[in-house]
Amino acid sequence: MGLRLGVDDLELIALGAPVLGTGGGGDPYLGKLVARAALERHGPVPLVPLASLPDRALVIASAMMGAPTVFVEKIPNGSEAVRAFRALEEFLGRKAYATFSIEAGGLNSTIPIGTAAALGIPLVDADGMGRAFPEVQMVSPSLYDIPATPMTLADEKGNVALLPRAVDNLWVERFARTLTVDMGGSAMIALYPMSGRSARRALIPGSIGFARRIGQRLRSAWAAKSDPLEAIRRATRGSLAFRGRVTDLNRRTEGGFARGSVRLAGTGADHGRELLVDFQNENLIARIGRRVLASVPDLISMLDAETGTPITTEGLRFGQRVAVLVVACDPKWRTEKGLSLVGPRYFGYPVRYRPFARGRR
Repeated sequence: MGLRLGVDDLELIALGAPVLGTGGGGDPYLGKLVARAALERHGPVPLVPLASLPDRALVIASAMMGAPTVFVEKIPNGSEAVRAFRALEEFLGRKAYATFSIEAGGLNSTIPIGTAAALGIPLVDADGMGRAFPEVQMVSPSLYDIPATPMTLADEKGNVALLPRAVDNLWVERFARTLTVDMGGSAMIALYPMSGRSARRALIPGSIGFARRIGQRLRSAWAAKSDPLEAIRRATRGSLAFRGRVTDLNRRTEGGFARGSVRLAGTGADHGRELLVDFQNENLIARIGRRVLASVPDLISMLDAETGTPITTEGLRFGQRVAVLVVACDPKWRTEKGLSLVGPRYFGYPVRYRPFARGRR
């Protein structure tokens, strides 16, 4: 029998997932509360390996869409994700075999746990990114021409909207983003319905278990009073590429996204250097002067320099001392098609993507 996710597993996933969230994906706290209530009421959720999905099984992603900065203030009532999911099942005329996380980072690692518990279905140990990205089309199923539609959105007021079809996933992003803004800046969504056979080909395996392991390593480091930053670096096989203090922060909610930049003055070995990180929900590019330290699709995460706790975009504050962790992305994103979808040029940066090499400082 595979792993069954209980409340303690949820805590570990919520602790580790923001590392993969690269500043975005939303603070998992509120999603954790919703998922915890569902687990306590309905019991543990089976976590099933991607490879075990039956060919004809229907799997559907459950997630939040919108600006994380809005979601912190616009508290959900807890039923939105289930209402969106059931509306999509009703439109399809089929019950889902399982749900999955559209992104392994932050809030969207915990939302589907609550949905799975409430509906009594498994959660697939996989996701569509291996990290977090800001837009609906920026998922591995898009690399295999799997449509995001039909898609449903639900808000805390009781509204449910359906997008039955679009010409491509970029148009789904445009339509759904407009609806999300009209719903107050955030909404719960159900999307990317696909067969088990398609999921095995298109999704990134092991993401939820990976987030759980990161959380376990971090908790163990705290208990042992060992270096939490080193624990995360080893768990992710990443690099602690910069350490500094937040000296400037430009953050705004615009078009359904949290956009802006954060400036770090180097500390320790990085004293005298300055790092600028731009974000659109997620951290996109990190530069020292004109030199690009790292960029999408590789992961750029901010960690509290003392505790190792991941810091989300909406959690950034002046004066924070942080360590910048860079982790290599899934190989799917380093293909020509992957880079056209999520590389630095897509976000308007006229630079060539330079792959992060594991072990490089």
